[in-house]
Amino acid sequence: MSYIQFDKTQLVNLGYSLSKEIIRANKAGAYSSSTIIGCNTKRFHGVLVAPQTEIDGVHVIISTLDETVIINQASYNLGVHKYPGNYSPKGYLYLRDYVAEPVPKLTYRLGDVVLTKEKLLVSQESRTMVRYVVEEAYAPVTLRLHPFLSFRSVTELKRANNSVNTHYEPIDTGIKMKMYPGYDELYMQLSQESRYEYTNLWYYNMEYPEDMELGQDYQEDLYVHGYFEVTLNKGETVIFTGGPDEVKPGNLLRMFNTQTRKRTSRTSFENCLIAASEQFVLKTKGDGRSRQNNRTDVIASYQLYRKGGRDAFIAIPGLSLATGDLKSFKAVLDTMLSERKGPFFPFWGDSDAPASYDAIDVPLWFFWALQQYTQQLGDKSAVWKTYGADMHDILNAYRYGTDYNVHMREDGLLEGGVDGKALTWMDAYVDGQPVTPRTGMPVEINALWYNAIKFTLEIAGPRSTEGKKFIADWKHIPALIEKSFQATYWNEEKGYLADNVYKNEKDWSIRPNQAIAIGLPYIAVSEKVQKAVLEVIKRYLLTPRGLRSLSPNHPDYKGRFGGTREQRSKIYHQGCVWPWLLSYYVKASLDVYERDALPEVTALQQGFEAVMSEHGIGTISEIYEGDAPHYPRGIVSQAWNVAEIVRIGHVIREYDAATQPVTL
Repeated sequence: MSYIQFDKTQLVNLGYSLSKEIIRANKAGAYSSSTIIGCNTKRFHGVLVAPQTEIDGVHVIISTLDETVIINQASYNLGVHKYPGNYSPKGYLYLRDYVAEPVPKLTYRLGDVVLTKEKLLVSQESRTMVRYVVEEAYAPVTLRLHPFLSFRSVTELKRANNSVNTHYEPIDTGIKMKMYPGYDELYMQLSQESRYEYTNLWYYNMEYPEDMELGQDYQEDLYVHGYFEVTLNKGETVIFTGGPDEVKPGNLLRMFNTQTRKRTSRTSFENCLIAASEQFVLKTKGDGRSRQNNRTDVIASYQLYRKGGRDAFIAIPGLSLATGDLKSFKAVLDTMLSERKGPFFPFWGDSDAPASYDAIDVPLWFFWALQQYTQQLGDKSAVWKTYGADMHDILNAYRYGTDYNVHMREDGLLEGGVDGKALTWMDAYVDGQPVTPRTGMPVEINALWYNAIKFTLEIAGPRSTEGKKFIADWKHIPALIEKSFQATYWNEEKGYLADNVYKNEKDWSIRPNQAIAIGLPYIAVSEKVQKAVLEVIKRYLLTPRGLRSLSPNHPDYKGRFGGTREQRSKIYHQGCVWPWLLSYYVKASLDVYERDALPEVTALQQGFEAVMSEHGIGTISEIYEGDAPHYPRGIVSQAWNVAEIVRIGHVIREYDAATQPVTL
C-alpha cells in the first residue's frame, strides 16, 4: 500500500477531494499543480506552469488535460471543471484510487475498462508528461486528449478573444503552436502515431472557487485548439508531453521511466520532507537580462511564486540539510548578496513585480543563515574571509543609521521604522496600511541584532586587518545590549518579554517573536527569563502545528482563517499558527530543560507526519488555524515551514547523540 493513498469514497466526495492539492516543481522554475482529482480550483493551478523566455513571471500554459474514453461508441469524459451552479463533466465519479508514488497516479474504472493516468514534470526543463495505460479492456479503447490552454500569467485570468493565434504546424506525432505573441512555442506530442483534430473552441465561464472566496475575479474562458486521438488495446501505453521543444516520440517512454527513477519517493514522512525541500531551490542560468543572471533562489511558496531575502535566509539552512546540498546553500547567500542595496535585501511579492527592500529584519536573518552555514561547513576562517566585509558593512549601516530610521541607540539596542510600513515578518497590509506596524524596537529585531554581533565577533579573523578593526570597534557592544535588553523587554510580574517598544510605550501582546529571542544561538537574557518565557509560550501560543501569532486571550485574536483577501490579511498575524517558529521553541526547550525536553519536542516534530495527506500532499502548508483542530490554510507548500521542520529533526538527533548518558 502506498504511503499516501486515497480511495474511491474519498475521491468522489468533492468536499474532501477538492481540499487536497498536489504541487510538483522543478529546477527550471516550472510547476504543475491541481487538486488530486484534477479539478482546478484557483488561478494558480495548471498542468504546465512555466517561465517564458521573453516575458517576466510564471505563466499557465496548459491549464488542464481532459480525456474522453470511447468504448464501443460509449463515451466517458474524465475531466472535471467547475461551471456556474455545477461541476461538468463529472469524471471524478469514475475514479477508484489515487496513489502518490512513485509519481501521482489515478485509476479509473469505466465498466470493464481500467485506465491509469500518471503525471510528472521533467526535472530540468519546462515539460510536463502524462502517461496512460489501459490496464484492463475487452475491446480496443479510443482515447481523446483535449489540452485546455491559457497562455497567461498566474496572477491574471483570460477571457475569449479574437487575438488568439490559431496557426499551428504539424510535427512528429504532434503539433507546435502558441496563443499569443511573446510566448514560447508549445510543442505537444504523443509517444505514438495519432490523429490530431483542429477544433478552435472556447469553453466559457470556468470557475475557480478559491478565487471567488478571496473576492477576486474567478471566472475564466479556456481555449481548446484541438484534440489528439489514439486507439489502445489492453496493456498498451501512450504518453502525452507538452514542452518548449520537439522530442523524439520513441524516447518518451524511456524519458518517463528515467524521470520517475530520479524522484525522491514519498514513502515516509522523512522522504516527503526531502522531496518537498527539493522543490524550493531554483537555479536560473543567465541570459544577460536583469534578474536573470546565473543565480540560485529559494521560492518562498507554491503556488504563489514569491522569493526574497527573508524566506531565503530562514529556509535555506533546513533545505540544505534535507538535500545535503551545501553548494546551493552558499549559492543562495551569494545570490542575495548580489542583490543587496546598502544593508537591505530584496523581496519579490509577485512573480513579475519589481523588488522591494522594505524589511529591517532581513539583514539580520542573513547573519543567522550564515551562522548555520558556518556550522555545516566547519570553517570559520573561510566564512570570514568570504563574507567578513559584507557582515561589517551591514552592521555598520545599522549602527550608524540607514534607511527606515534604523540606528543603534546609546544603550546598544536597535530602533527603527516609519509610519505606514510593516518592516518585520508580520507584514500584512489592508487598504495600504499595516495590520501590525511594530514601529520602534521589535523584540526579535534586537535579539537578532545581538546574535549577529556575537556571531561576527566569534568568526572575525584576529590575524586580518579587517578582523582586528571589527573586534576593536565592536567587542564592547554585546555587554551593552545584554544590560539593556532584559531591562527593556522583561517584566518580572508578567513573566514574559514585551513584543515591541515604541516611544517608551511597551506592547505586552503575547506573540511568538519572544520565542526567537530565546531560541537563537546567542541570547541576551538569563536562563530564568528563558524558562519563564517558555512557560508563557507553552500556555498561550504552542499548538501541535507551531506557534500562534497572538494569544487567544487578546481581544484581537482570530482563531479561524478565511474570507476575502482583505479579511484574511486582518487575521494573518492575529492568531494564525506558523510552523517555522516552532524551531525556536524547540531550541530554547533543549537549552533549558535538556534531555527532559526530548519527548515533547520529538512528538511536536513527528506530529507533522499527520499533515502529509491533509492540504498540500506531501508537504506543509503556509499557516494553520489558531483554534483546534488547526485546519491547514493559505498556500499549500511553504519553504520555511518545510525547512524548519527538517531542521528541528536534525537538531533533536544531534542533541540526543551528543547528550547520551555514558554507560560504564
